[in-house]
Amino acid sequence: MKHIMANKNNHIVPYRTYVYVLLILLFLTATSVIVTNIELGTLTVTTALVLASLKSILVFAIFMHLKFDQPVYGIMTGGVIILIIIVILITFLDYFFR
Repeated sequence: MKHIMANKNNHIVPYRTYVYVLLILLFLTATSVIVTNIELGTLTVTTALVLASLKSILVFAIFMHLKFDQPVYGIMTGGVIILIIIVILITFLDYFFR
């Protein structure tokens, strides 16, 4: 069991990195709340989705350690995200053409 736990690619992320990411996430959350209160038409939803995407990328990369893992995990995560986007697009296409 020790050989599984002992990984050559151990990484230590300093606490200040987590604090910086937390501050960035709080800033992006506040920005998305402010943007949704401003009437920008279709840009309101687009901006909110872009900000949410940036926040999820930060969480995946830093808190879920995808930045430090093998590239195959990032590829698999990207594939799942693309699949989710395709399903949402198909749902919207079905809704719009009824």
